[in-house]
Amino acid sequence: MSRKTKTISHKHTSHDDVKLRLKRATGHLNKVISMIEAEESCLQISQQLYAVVKALIEAKKTIIHDHIEHCLDQKNITNNNLKEFKEIAKYL
Repeated sequence: MSRKTKTISHKHTSHDDVKLRLKRATGHLNKVISMIEAEESCLQISQQLYAVVKALIEAKKTIIHDHIEHCLDQKNITNNNLKEFKEIAKYL
């Protein structure tokens, strides 16, 4: 299910940190897959899955907080950015 939206390039200083978090999550996820294939313990697999989820949550929070802080005009609330704020807040 894909919605076409108008995209504007938004490069923020947090994006490099988010990329690192996502690469870390990818590494943890690949480790989980290899652990399952190697039939390692459920405890160890669960610990790695926890690391994946935590990295994704932190990446998501950073992106959303950065967007709210830098992309929404907080001093001049308009119907458009209030609507956008409500839209992005559902992902918190």
